[in-house]
Amino acid sequence: MTDSTGGLSTSELERYSRQLVLPEMGLEGQMKLRGSNVVVVGAGGLGLPASVYLAAAGVGTLKIIDHDFIEKSNLHRQILFSEADVGRSKAEVAGERLRLVNPHVKVDPLKKKLDSSNALELLGRADVVLDCTDNFPSRYLINDACLMLHKPDVYASIFRFDGQASVFDGDRGPCYRCLFPSPPPPDTVQDCAVAGVLGVLPGILGSIQAVQAMSIIGGRGNPLVGRLLLLDASDMTFNEFKIKKNPACPGCGEGGRIHRLIDYEDFCGVKKMPGTVGEITPTELKGLMEAGKQVVILDVREPFEHKLCRLEGSKLIPMGELAQRFGELDPDAETVVYCHLGNRSARAVEFLSSRGFKRALNLKGGITAWADEVDPRMPRY
Repeated sequence: MTDSTGGLSTSELERYSRQLVLPEMGLEGQMKLRGSNVVVVGAGGLGLPASVYLAAAGVGTLKIIDHDFIEKSNLHRQILFSEADVGRSKAEVAGERLRLVNPHVKVDPLKKKLDSSNALELLGRADVVLDCTDNFPSRYLINDACLMLHKPDVYASIFRFDGQASVFDGDRGPCYRCLFPSPPPPDTVQDCAVAGVLGVLPGILGSIQAVQAMSIIGGRGNPLVGRLLLLDASDMTFNEFKIKKNPACPGCGEGGRIHRLIDYEDFCGVKKMPGTVGEITPTELKGLMEAGKQVVILDVREPFEHKLCRLEGSKLIPMGELAQRFGELDPDAETVVYCHLGNRSARAVEFLSSRGFKRALNLKGGITAWADEVDPRMPRY
């Protein structure tokens, strides 16, 4: 006698009952979900809502890859985390919470950074990969690895009030490189720490990624292959654009599919070369200031950041204005440049050095490190 439940337990039948009654899902669709293997790269604003809905829906195995740790600034959008989790591993905490969402799902949290040395192994068993990362090197890496493995890449990204989503599948349509053949210049890229992001926006885009993954696994619906979905949350409008496969695409074009993974940080121009930028620690800078040394302190953050907190006596020239305004500075003066975390200021020091500023130094760790090491009363953001 055939088991009419398909092997689902009584608990699973009750849990998934609202999905099972959907004609488009049914028992067959639920069993496909149960037998699926999904990899989510990034346990942040996009990855957490996507993972919650996929776990609740009953995917078989859910692998979460993230090497980062929880910060207080994550909490307004990374919905599985609480203040008590600050400082803990994102992957590990996500794993704990997702097991509570659905004990029938095998959750596999990996506290690792996905890179060219491990991507093929970590993504190799996936039925679908969700790119929930926030940087260009990771996006190109995931795209290329999925092309080599013949896996669909469910992509989304967010910026301020804007979001976008697509499915890149070199076997059925264009890949990420068809849309973005080359990365933007690193000096033109702002991350969410600089530009900001509406907290609810990644929840919407992550949910779209979950829908796309379920559509691909179930073999139903019309996934976003060859289509780019754009959301402007400031006026709540959706737009869609067709993406054509590029015959000259270096990833999936007529010349052949990409066959090896490269150094993607170098490819995107963001690789940090040790020793190229002089640095000074907050404690060292404090010592210079207390000793009465003449030091120009340059803030390259945005005006709203400068209002939140700043080093006393610092001059504000936002990074985007530095190329036009560096003439306001003395190239012979000892200059310490700072930003939020030390990344923008490192680029500013590189620029100033190329313009003859031989005594420019980067404040290591930015104003956040100053608050940690020197002034714990300073507001953090």
